[in-house]
Amino acid sequence: MTPREAELTRQLEAALSALSGMEALRRENQLLRQKLDQITRRFFGVSSEQLPSNQLELVLALPEVEVEVRPGKIEPGPSLEKKTQRSVRKARVPEHLPVVEEVLEPEGVQAAPEQWRRIGEEVSEQLDYEPGRFFRRRLVRPRYVQRTEPDAAPVIAPLPERLLERSLPAPGLLAHILVPGLLAHILVSKYCDHLPLYRQERIYATRHGVELPRQTMARWVGLSADWLRPIYDMILTGVMAGGYVQVDETPVEYLDPGRGKTGQGYLWTCLRPGGDVVFRWETSRAAKCLDKLLPVDFSGVLQCDGYAAYGSFARRHPHPLTLAGCWAHVRRKFYEGRNESPLWAGWVLRQIQHLYRVEAVLRQNRAGPRLREALRSSESRMIVERLGRVLARMQPKTFPTSLLGEAIDFARGQWPRLLVFLTDGRVEIDNNQIENAIRPTALGKKTGYSSEKPGPGNAARSCTQ
Repeated sequence: MTPREAELTRQLEAALSALSGMEALRRENQLLRQKLDQITRRFFGVSSEQLPSNQLELVLALPEVEVEVRPGKIEPGPSLEKKTQRSVRKARVPEHLPVVEEVLEPEGVQAAPEQWRRIGEEVSEQLDYEPGRFFRRRLVRPRYVQRTEPDAAPVIAPLPERLLERSLPAPGLLAHILVPGLLAHILVSKYCDHLPLYRQERIYATRHGVELPRQTMARWVGLSADWLRPIYDMILTGVMAGGYVQVDETPVEYLDPGRGKTGQGYLWTCLRPGGDVVFRWETSRAAKCLDKLLPVDFSGVLQCDGYAAYGSFARRHPHPLTLAGCWAHVRRKFYEGRNESPLWAGWVLRQIQHLYRVEAVLRQNRAGPRLREALRSSESRMIVERLGRVLARMQPKTFPTSLLGEAIDFARGQWPRLLVFLTDGRVEIDNNQIENAIRPTALGKKTGYSSEKPGPGNAARSCTQ
């Protein structure tokens, strides 16, 4: 090799090396743009993951694969189409409300009623409201002595039993949970209407002229948690009795006096589909929190997302647990990566759409576990198996750190869990029910738990603040 050829070879190698670096930078730039687009869509885009059918047809340019139901099975028919139903006009004033009747007599009739004869009436209704009010309950207990024994100890009636000894609130103020009272109002306002205690304190002071410190209300809320513990245990027993639950957790900021900032806690939620739901507050997201939520003797199916803590919990749980996956999470990831490869992602979304069409037929016909298992085995299984084969072929051809690559990796990593709903008719195709149960807490994250002002006695415990 001549010196000139060696020089040209070195220049060529340097150019190829620079070109390789430029390709890596281009790929990194593309990935960063995808991440930025994903974040922008999450904050400012449409939250729905539905794709119009005409858009999928345009992307795929493939004939639609219909989900056929064999003779003897449920016929989907036109039930899958959205029908517009004429809305029924509701009564302006709800019928269940109590009636306070007021008779309005004409002035002439009031002046000389004996000159008038009633021949009919006209009735009109209005919606009215009487706000709650505070009042003083004064207990007067007279002392008596016997006339025949004036030197004996006087007799006085005992005070009625109180929920809190030596407390200011009367029985109507701190009522039993089945009796309307201020405590029930505080609990409903805090946990249902997401009014933190410091806001309730201002409301009582400005509207009713009653100074009710939030530290006092915080103690009442803590006591109410102890009083309601038997009801919580009964609901938890009912949720666990079926052997199939859905579990999820959502972050909630809480006050931690002494740290100078809010802490990160989690509201763990457990739901029995078609039944009740229970919540438990923990200050961490560790797998050990599930030991406090799920009884040690629980066995059956646990449906969850892809968080690693559930797998760790299932491996060390003393009784057998089957983890079921969520197809909604799989669909969400492919929906986020659809712009990277519209053809592949669109095809996957179409297959998942077929699975949900089968589920729509089952829901409309109120199918039980056996019928759900039979129809899924005959219709949904072939779709899932075809999807699994295609994902296995797509994975080597997709960049691992791209949105589509992450979606494929997530789906294949969750694949054994995603198959559980095919063999167990009790299991739902996704855990959207528990996500719907958690959704109302999003309002409390902004207006309740994280907004409480720190103060004496306002310690972080069981979401009472």
